[in-house]
Amino acid sequence: MLQEFIVYACPVGELNNQLEQYFTTTRAECSENAAHKYMPHCTLTGFFHDQLTAVPIYIQALDTALKNARNKSPSPPIVVVNMELKTDFHYLQLKSIWLEKLIANFANIANSKTRIDELRLKNNLHLSLAYKFPSEQQQTLAKIAKKIINSQAEVLWELRFYERHPNNSWTCHQSWKL
Repeated sequence: MLQEFIVYACPVGELNNQLEQYFTTTRAECSENAAHKYMPHCTLTGFFHDQLTAVPIYIQALDTALKNARNKSPSPPIVVVNMELKTDFHYLQLKSIWLEKLIANFANIANSKTRIDELRLKNNLHLSLAYKFPSEQQQTLAKIAKKIINSQAEVLWELRFYERHPNNSWTCHQSWKL
């Protein structure tokens, strides 16, 4: 049976605490939008499908890619550029050429004979706050974001390999500090 996998960079620390508070507040004041279905994250690959038995291949490939990139890691590894509050999409814009190279290396070495789709790499790095929300909620969501989230708050990052289950629950198979 095929499972659904994805690679994320996830914030930890003060910024993540603010994001969690933002999601709790917006869910209570505006109801759920599409961003509520996920933990705070930056998508590094699209979803891909493989056998559960292939998990060690991906963990090893991520581990190797990270080891190969460690000595060139900038500080911070991911820069939060700014907060964008567009009419239909709210997000934190992120930048990390280093991380994009790391994920490209991962894609080159993650060879699984049972994967049925290509690894799609993401290069428009961002952390979604809200999307697919009713237009009348735009102002309220923006106000809450400005009040709760300081895009320059202290943040550390983890590279995480997730499996998404059919019931929309998640298993983090491995995480690494960036």
